[in-house]
Amino acid sequence: MTRKNKLAVLIMILIGAGIFIYEARDLNGAQLIHELLTLDLKWLLVAFLLMFGSWIIETFVVQIFIRSEADDLDFKTALRVPLVEQLFNAITPMASGGQPAQLFALMQSGVEAGRASSVLLMKFVVYQFMVLINFVLTLFIGFDQVSKHFGALALFIVFGFVIHVVVIVGLLMVMYYYKFTKKLVNLVMIPIGWFVKPEKKLAMQSNLDHKIDTFYAESLHLKREKKRVIKACLLTLVQLLLYYAVPYFVLLSLGVSHVSIVEVIVLHVMIVMIVSLFPIPGGAGGAEYSFKTLFATYVASPSKLILGMLLWRFLTYYLGMICGIIAMAFPPKSKRT
Repeated sequence: MTRKNKLAVLIMILIGAGIFIYEARDLNGAQLIHELLTLDLKWLLVAFLLMFGSWIIETFVVQIFIRSEADDLDFKTALRVPLVEQLFNAITPMASGGQPAQLFALMQSGVEAGRASSVLLMKFVVYQFMVLINFVLTLFIGFDQVSKHFGALALFIVFGFVIHVVVIVGLLMVMYYYKFTKKLVNLVMIPIGWFVKPEKKLAMQSNLDHKIDTFYAESLHLKREKKRVIKACLLTLVQLLLYYAVPYFVLLSLGVSHVSIVEVIVLHVMIVMIVSLFPIPGGAGGAEYSFKTLFATYVASPSKLILGMLLWRFLTYYLGMICGIIAMAFPPKSKRT
């Protein structure tokens, strides 16, 4: 890790600590300690296992896309990819560092850069589709409940959904309407040129054209690898369900057992969608606020709610950072397996 990355990790930990201290400022300290000491650890262990399980399944997805006559990764080496991704997703705005970090991890493992880019593209497209499918399903199941009680957050949820749809539509247009998409981008750049200098507009257009060309070339792999894509889709669906179920078992560990796992999964999907809109690394602030708002109905005790928020945030955010730092500290010994 570079000095800049270490500083980013420290800043995010300090921000997280600051948020927790602020939220707990009016709580009874003795009550909070009592709640901590009376946690049902078996359910907390299940929550831990769900998080690790989601990373293990993502590892299988990496192996599926990598596997060929020329390339293969053993499980231990492939596991570094999602762990490194967790770290850099957590410390960069809009999780923008996750993709380059995965590329670096694959290249460290001996995978050629072009091949690694292709693998990450297929993984990204599959993941975005599965996130969208999960979100659409939860909209049908639980959006009425969320919109009825939390109108302001419902607007964020809809906005997040629109952004994900736009991303998916953009990917599909490049894959299936390549020439039309290039012309559309050129048209969009015309009014942009009214507000920026000609050389800057030219640089932006050149960059966009390069990205579209690269994506189109790599997307051809998706069309040829239907069986792999279907396997990866099913595994990614399971991966997301494990992740979305984490807060349910956190609530069980706190003794909150009057909610159904379906309700909790729906709320967690909504929280993840809201967090994705915040440009701050990890959606700091927005994640905690969303959790408190959506789960306050089910958790009457303020101390349990804050402790639940802390445990959920640790499992779904800080635990990934810790594991990612460990993964970065142990680069693969063998360049090729």
